[in-house]
Amino acid sequence: MPASIVWFRNDLRLADNPALIAGLGSGRPVIPVFVLDEETPGIRRHGAASRWWLHHSLRALDASLRLLGSRLILRRGAAEHVIGELARECDASAVYWSRAYDPGTRNRDARIKQTFEKRGIAADGLKANLLFEPWEVKTSSGGPYRVFSAFWRACRTMRAPAAPLPAPRTLPAPGLWPSSDDLAAWRLLPTAPDWAGGLGATWTPGEAAAITRLADFLDDALVHYRQGRDVPSTKATSRLSPHLAFGEISPRQIWRAAATRGHSAPSEKFLAELGWREFGYGLLFQSDDLAQRNFRPEFDGFPWLDGDEALEAWRQGRTGYPIVDAGMRELWTTGWMHNRVRMITASFLTKDLLIDWRIGERWFWDTLVDADPASNPMNWQWVAGCGADAAPYFRIFNPTLQGEKFDPNGDYVRRWVPELASLPAETIHRPWAADQAIPPEIYPAPIIDHAAARQRALQALRRVKGTG
Repeated sequence: MPASIVWFRNDLRLADNPALIAGLGSGRPVIPVFVLDEETPGIRRHGAASRWWLHHSLRALDASLRLLGSRLILRRGAAEHVIGELARECDASAVYWSRAYDPGTRNRDARIKQTFEKRGIAADGLKANLLFEPWEVKTSSGGPYRVFSAFWRACRTMRAPAAPLPAPRTLPAPGLWPSSDDLAAWRLLPTAPDWAGGLGATWTPGEAAAITRLADFLDDALVHYRQGRDVPSTKATSRLSPHLAFGEISPRQIWRAAATRGHSAPSEKFLAELGWREFGYGLLFQSDDLAQRNFRPEFDGFPWLDGDEALEAWRQGRTGYPIVDAGMRELWTTGWMHNRVRMITASFLTKDLLIDWRIGERWFWDTLVDADPASNPMNWQWVAGCGADAAPYFRIFNPTLQGEKFDPNGDYVRRWVPELASLPAETIHRPWAADQAIPPEIYPAPIIDHAAARQRALQALRRVKGTG
């Protein structure tokens, strides 16, 4: 009997998965498949931390499918070839998947759709991972928004997102299952050395964990979200970003769950963060390469510096600025960094050190478990000043003042920079001012003077802007 292929990609869940529901609704056996495509040009490969998450997420998805009498088929290679071959093996009459929005994936999907339609096979990409499609939210002139506040106001005037789709209770299986790769053979997990111990101690990938995390956040932290979200030592954020990045939970599920708690200032702020993600995908959709090209072309001539030693100090969390170093060590250990600290560390790299934002974006892409093709480059460009709705070019975070404002007692720094734990709150963000000097082999002096670096950055930015 002809089968329907459901091609899982960035939607590793059963609930609110339109592609899966479409396959079930076809009345044919359903063959779920995931393709590790690291061969198609223009499609970004997963970073190291994301590969760790992907391994565990695929294992969780397969376990969930098996409870429904199904299973996840794993194949590796160029997706155009792999999906085409699988369709021949299974005599498939339809292939369904969830849409992606980066140019490389969109172009590949268009080719696959055209090929299947020529063979008389239904092929359809469905909306699954956004509240609003990029082409649905337009300015009065019909173009895309470049300012978030206007974009989000337009979104809030549109029809509310539809209710999430329920997970299927069973899936019809084919009489004969096609062959599948062994997940372990993909070697997504680090082995020599195994540096992922902190990731495993911090995270539980998978749909069930995503749903639990959302419920816990709404029950315990949402009420404090508006004020607490900027304090890195508290658990005031949802930490749903990696689950969203892999599609273990959908924006519609989050929207509906938050909306049921009523309209309040904290919930509106939380939903606006979903809106910021939507804004990023709109930029990704209209950009040739958001991770490489300045959204504002005037920054193409910006005088970035090489700074290999400074870059390495930043990566290792040895800059001499405690809040920066705490963030970079949190990232290396857990694969995640608090959002406020992401802005501080990114500002330090691009404006204090004048190192190209693309270098920082690539480091985050490799080390974040929530590395996202839209949010990661959008946020880096925003901080660097070259993106849409970017921060004013003269906004240069003072890492010392940021630490004192958002980590006033030094709890976050004590957690991630333990060699400073004995310092009092008055000097923990200024260890050079401590009563007793700290030996440089214990903790380094600042690698750059912030005041001088700020003036240097302002001068460079004025030249780019043509104002000095």
